[in-house]
Amino acid sequence: MFLVDALSGIAQPELREIVVFVRAHAGPVSADDVAAHFRLHRSVARGRLERLVEAGLLDVTFERRTGRTGPGAGRPAKLYGVPPETTALEFPQRRYAQLLGHLLHAMPDEDRELALTGVGVDFAQDLADAAGLAPTRGIRSAAERACAALGKLGFQAAVTDAAENTVTITTATCPLRPLVMANPDAAPIDRGMWMGLVSAYLPRRRPCSVSCETRDCLDEHASCRVVLDFQTDPLKTD
Repeated sequence: MFLVDALSGIAQPELREIVVFVRAHAGPVSADDVAAHFRLHRSVARGRLERLVEAGLLDVTFERRTGRTGPGAGRPAKLYGVPPETTALEFPQRRYAQLLGHLLHAMPDEDRELALTGVGVDFAQDLADAAGLAPTRGIRSAAERACAALGKLGFQAAVTDAAENTVTITTATCPLRPLVMANPDAAPIDRGMWMGLVSAYLPRRRPCSVSCETRDCLDEHASCRVVLDFQTDPLKTD
């Protein structure tokens, strides 16, 4: 039933546009946000959002956007966000995850991880080219640009922590998560993708390592946390 409902949701242009709009945001949005962006009456926007919730494409949270608490703070706003996406929505089912599994098993053990990481880096460049965003300076701004690029392509991601040479990205809809869920051995491809995607928006390519909290990535109720550690650049200009 979920498959049919979800397919129905993204098959209708007016609903698909709202899904893309929500997924392009780092945090949840309100019916007022959707109404203002699409120039709809608030009740129409809310109705479409609720249909997407019923289809399993969005979920609901309640939050006071003013930050006020206690008496007089008002009722929390109803917000709509992106649930963790652990399976690919396909019709008909193309079984790409099974195909990838066969490819992984066919690869020799020697240098397999390095080769898979390289595949991920190459795929990241495909994503960056498709998004068409320009490079920027600084690790945090590059990570934010990478998240914006994913947003343009229909995937939700946000920078949730950053230091001088480390950045953490949280994503409910990592492009490769369904493949990694089905084939954990594909994790190096995922790590390579994140390395390449953030590096694509730095003025100079910088070596980095990526850690993914597998416990979260394999938890269908949680978002992924991707931590990138960049090596110190002696020619740093930002």
